[in-house]
Amino acid sequence: MSSSNLELSKAEDRQEEIEQIFPALYSSKTKRVVLAKNEDAGLLETKGFGVKEDGQFFLRDYEVLYLMYTKKLKLSMDDKQIPFEKYVSFASKRDKDSWARFLIFRDLRTRGYVVREGFGFPIDFRVYERGDFGAKAAKYIVFGLNEGKTMSMAELKKNIDQMSTMGKEAVVAVVERRGEVIYYKVGKWRPIRPQ
Repeated sequence: MSSSNLELSKAEDRQEEIEQIFPALYSSKTKRVVLAKNEDAGLLETKGFGVKEDGQFFLRDYEVLYLMYTKKLKLSMDDKQIPFEKYVSFASKRDKDSWARFLIFRDLRTRGYVVREGFGFPIDFRVYERGDFGAKAAKYIVFGLNEGKTMSMAELKKNIDQMSTMGKEAVVAVVERRGEVIYYKVGKWRPIRPQ
């Protein structure tokens, strides 16, 4: 088996680690998705999902979409089960970039990476090398852009400079119109001075 096939099979094995289906509720009080059973939080947290705030565990919209897409989460809102498509629409009203976040998150998780919320750029994630989550800091900052969206070179340079100062490898994820994600590793360019 080639090393690339081995990596793919390891990533597939990791995706199979979550066997159960988690019931969850959208809380109109907190405007967040929470798990129906508190004991489920620990398992999802060890897999790199969710956030604990004020003693409560909740999932971000792109995590909810991913878990619904992979059929690992059943979501209820106002005592009715919500299908994936309806939550896509709901999440898009809350955040215009929710679909792009989901596509990038799904692509990276499918490749076996643990993906966490980023540092505040428009669409970004901290991405941990395989097996490093919980043991080491994130290796990459992935900055997402939708195909066709314009961004000035100055703004892109500023974002890349900020990512580089964090000691992380900067990656731009471009989401194509068909939903495919293409990654570009970027860094500061330093011209070589003649001697």
